[in-house]
Amino acid sequence: MRHSGSADLALMGGRIPSWLYDRMVKLSLPIVESIIMEYGKKEFIKRLSDPFWFQSFGAVIGMDWNSSGVTTAVMGALRQSINPHAKEMGLFVCGGKGKTSLKTPRELMRVGEITGLNGEYLSRCSKLTAKVDNSAIQDGFQLYLHSFVISDEGDWSVVQQGMKTNSSLARRYHWNSNIESFIKNPHAAICGDNQGEIINLVHQDAAPTQKGILEITNENPQKILDEIPRMKLPTYYGVMEKDINIKRLGSILWLAQENEVKQFDELLLLKGLGPRTLQSLTLVSEVIHGTASRFSDPARFSFAHGSKGGKPFPVPTKVYDEVIETLKKSVASSKIGINDKNKAIKKLTELAEKAEENFIPNKSIKEYLKKENEDSWKYGGRTIKGKAKKKP
Repeated sequence: MRHSGSADLALMGGRIPSWLYDRMVKLSLPIVESIIMEYGKKEFIKRLSDPFWFQSFGAVIGMDWNSSGVTTAVMGALRQSINPHAKEMGLFVCGGKGKTSLKTPRELMRVGEITGLNGEYLSRCSKLTAKVDNSAIQDGFQLYLHSFVISDEGDWSVVQQGMKTNSSLARRYHWNSNIESFIKNPHAAICGDNQGEIINLVHQDAAPTQKGILEITNENPQKILDEIPRMKLPTYYGVMEKDINIKRLGSILWLAQENEVKQFDELLLLKGLGPRTLQSLTLVSEVIHGTASRFSDPARFSFAHGSKGGKPFPVPTKVYDEVIETLKKSVASSKIGINDKNKAIKKLTELAEKAEENFIPNKSIKEYLKKENEDSWKYGGRTIKGKAKKKP
């Protein structure tokens, strides 16, 4: 079993309004389905254990990119979008926030009954990962969220979050069961010694790992903390120049322009979409198809759909809905063997990466933000304070 990393985030209050959360749920499903169709369930499970991809996913569905609320929003949206289709997708999201997290072992036993996996062992893994992060790692953060995502093939990831109220910080912990994902994932690290290795979670020889996790309690807590890779995010609210790779973002905004789209035959099926929707769709495409190294600047993905607080700009609800509809149609077509639109969406990522090689930014982040906020009213811009209005 591998501890894949942790992320420190600022505690930012405020509930997610229903008009945004409903869209998060609707967008999450086709994103997950696209990843599964293209790369498989194992790959999606692995991505959940990457703190940088997780944060980018949260930003692209409209959460404040560096807020602790990303964890609750992402896991809540995934639970609500995946579980109604759990059997057909072969994915189950167990646990959650507060009292819901206590139900995780019972839910995993139920998953075992449905899939034939060893529910008792999975329940034990759930309890042990929580025990390690809550007790063996004595960092002052107390868990209040514990989510366990598992496939019917036995691969799983745990995402859990602790709070340290006197510092206004939250810390998120990622676990993954797949030793291959640990080797391939540049952000992964071993948490403690003598843990043993598991490839098949339900194998009868899995007992050494259970023993190994318990032995972590004998390790020096500081040694464990030093070995866990961390993603330290700023506590200020909003997006600054230093948070974003301007060359990456600029190439995506360039590609989204209507005149550029016409140059690529591969994008003809997307020609009917406006430049602003293509901007969002390209960032969503990268969350689906991008490689691990592409998520080192998660703030960039907030340029897809903004956030409820209006930083970096109000949520463009019209654009958001068009992206949801485009992805849903792409997934539906792929299920019956028509992959043209899916290939076009994937091509957005490839073209953006290629364009980046020779792209020279000619604008600053402030200029991009100024334009987004000025045009927000055109795209149904909305925040918790209300709808965006045209500025005189």
